[in-house]
Amino acid sequence: MKTVILVNGIPASGKSTLALLIANTFNFPYLSIDTIKEPFMDMHETITREYNRELGKAAYKVIWDTVTQAPENCIYVIDAWFGFQPKELLQYYLEMANVDNIIEIWNQISPELVVKRYQERLTQRKKGHPSADYLPELAELATKAKPMYGAQSYVVSQDELLDGEQLLKRIEDLISHASF
Repeated sequence: MKTVILVNGIPASGKSTLALLIANTFNFPYLSIDTIKEPFMDMHETITREYNRELGKAAYKVIWDTVTQAPENCIYVIDAWFGFQPKELLQYYLEMANVDNIIEIWNQISPELVVKRYQERLTQRKKGHPSADYLPELAELATKAKPMYGAQSYVVSQDELLDGEQLLKRIEDLISHASF
């Protein structure tokens, strides 16, 4: 039985921080769209938004090809904004990879906080990520974005103080109830 922990949320919603906390706590392998695509972004002087999205799609496929090849009892922590692709594609990849157990951690964030976080990171982001021009679109996205699995998701409000212990306990419970 394969398990994936989908750490989902829009850009700058806290996905990487939570995904790394989970991966490091449980010693699970960590996969991230940005980690896969950024070395390719470094190879080019300019990256259009369209090309960035194409790299994101390729990285998304690399993630699922990796999960497909993993041993049955492997648990991956996957850091991605899953809403950038249709849910049907995610379902296809989950089936292709023989994933039986899905744990989704949804990072809920207000438009104000996500814009502040993204703005603070602009100088630290690798070239090729959207610029400050993206901020209004990101703010709007924060009002509309939803988890992939709704009520089955564990929601973390990034506008409140994170109870990391509670989150890790919940994940431990969900993993222990999966039949390996």
